[in-house]
Amino acid sequence: MTFSSKTFLAAIATAYLSCFGSAFSSSAATANVSVVNNAFLPASTNIAIGDLVTWTWPSGSFNHNTVSSGGIWTSPVNSGPATFSHTFTSAGSFPYSCTIHGFTGTINVSTSSVPPTISITNPVSGTIFIAPANLTVQASASDSDGTVTNVQFRIGSTVLTNKAAAPFSAVTNNLPAGSYTLSAIASDNNGVKSTNAVAISVVTPLPLAINAPQLSSASFQFSFAANIGLSYVVQWSTNLTSPNWIPIFTSTAASNPVVFVDNHATNSPGFYRVGRLPNP
Repeated sequence: MTFSSKTFLAAIATAYLSCFGSAFSSSAATANVSVVNNAFLPASTNIAIGDLVTWTWPSGSFNHNTVSSGGIWTSPVNSGPATFSHTFTSAGSFPYSCTIHGFTGTINVSTSSVPPTISITNPVSGTIFIAPANLTVQASASDSDGTVTNVQFRIGSTVLTNKAAAPFSAVTNNLPAGSYTLSAIASDNNGVKSTNAVAISVVTPLPLAINAPQLSSASFQFSFAANIGLSYVVQWSTNLTSPNWIPIFTSTAASNPVVFVDNHATNSPGFYRVGRLPNP
């Protein structure tokens, strides 16, 4: 029996991923309400304590005002373009109306804004990369009491990109061997932020080679160097030029080296080759 150490398919690396998240408060936000077509748009606005609401009369909006039902604020009767603003310092529901034409609106002030949710969906925990690593970071984000206005992606402290709308993703290329933290920071319309991050490691792959072959009457075995956590395949063929190599062993390396044993070896000539599986 003969064997070959011919290799194929160079692939990608090691990654140890851990997830962590936190929410951060930010400065007060501004909510905008349009006064147009005998209506307040939106009719209901959700904000947090300390936020500012600005009513805007665009060009073409005539003789409207905004007056709190509880007497907290009263704007002039305006025609566009014009604006009026009020800062809300206490929680509650504040109905108001245009006293000239009777249409109404409501400002709902909560004690605090619910942070947005953010989760990095790619790469996932356990992904392995080989240097130089090219990868796309993807995240999903939502906000239960408003909208997500921006997702910022970072590698370490370096900003990769900012995305104002879904799909949220960023690309980083040619990462050399090392340890990295990838983070995604979501901001909502109230200025509240949440962060999710994963830690990855990029490694230099060990050279592929078949070592220490041993032949017995019932089996053939050899070992090959492997990066723990990377996946490998052993293929077999009756000749080196065959286009149809047969996979006989696929595994994620749990040790270095990996020992492979073929218990179905025969006395007929055969060739073996080891490949590192492609990048994720």
